[in-house]
Amino acid sequence: MKSYSQTVALTLLAAGSIGSALAHAAEKPCPLTTDRTTQPMVVAQARRKPVMTRPTKMTAMRPAQGDIIQTAVGPGMQTVTTLVKAVQAAELVDALRAQGPFTVFAPTNDAFAKLPEGTIEHLQQPDNKDQLRSILLYHVHAGAAIRSNDLRDGQLTTVNGQNVSITRDGPTVLVDNATITKTDVTATNGVIHWIDTVILPEEMHSAEMKMESNVGDIVQTAVGPGMQTVTTLVQAVQAAELVDALRGPGPFTVFAPTNDAFAKLPAGTIETLLKPENKEQLQSILLYHVHAGEAVPSANLQNGQLTTLNGKSVNVKVDGPTVMVENATITKTDVLASNGVIHWLDTVILP
Repeated sequence: MKSYSQTVALTLLAAGSIGSALAHAAEKPCPLTTDRTTQPMVVAQARRKPVMTRPTKMTAMRPAQGDIIQTAVGPGMQTVTTLVKAVQAAELVDALRAQGPFTVFAPTNDAFAKLPEGTIEHLQQPDNKDQLRSILLYHVHAGAAIRSNDLRDGQLTTVNGQNVSITRDGPTVLVDNATITKTDVTATNGVIHWIDTVILPEEMHSAEMKMESNVGDIVQTAVGPGMQTVTTLVQAVQAAELVDALRGPGPFTVFAPTNDAFAKLPAGTIETLLKPENKEQLQSILLYHVHAGEAVPSANLQNGQLTTLNGKSVNVKVDGPTVMVENATITKTDVLASNGVIHWLDTVILP
């Protein structure tokens, strides 16, 4: 009869180094730590106590029908289909079918939809498999199947090697900046809790790291898939001969008026501005929508002013989830480019 740890190691052998990491973690009853070397910025300032958990017996949970993967593709799990596809792309299926036990914090489809446009498609490309694995394994704790009632303030080690912070406020439980929305979906080798946000390892929290990818520059992104809403802006940038400027190294933060935003202007305004003799006026307006020197993600926009390439500053006002730039409201955020970030506006702002 093979020992518990031998069984885990043999099961995970096919999963390579990822499987080895899971097996090593599973040999320990509940590897918790208070010495967190990497903390997500959302809770970096908070002093945490170690998570205190009571031993959990799988028989105390609702009857499980299959392992983590079988459960995730089973009845009533249509809410996590994006996660399943990501696990398949990252080649982690065999690892998560191992004996465990595991605690999986599973981002829902809506959680993945919050990511900047194109992020999921980018991560699922074969060249980015390691990055995708790092993110997914940051959602998995090995060595214990921790029920929601046993989650306590503190930190949990993940198979990624970094720690997540657990914050409990009554019935509400946060994992880093994500809220658990459904608890205790049981499997034969662990338990799954749904979360409303994809949590990211610290090295991916900066916009600069997110942009280290094969996405195009500001102009290439603006004419790419899913950008039919800003075609008038693209036409204006071309007429103003600003294409080369916006393909520069940057980084830039571009507040991009949508087609509907341009349509709000008085009749004939766009046609007049696109005339060669009005190029300088058009340049002045467009550059008033561009901040240079940093790519500012929506999470970092704060009340105050941002200098633009026009030479003047725009006022930024944050009121909960609503962000305004002058009299325009940001309607879509964090469209990433290799040299910056684009936020859509519902109104053309004027110097």
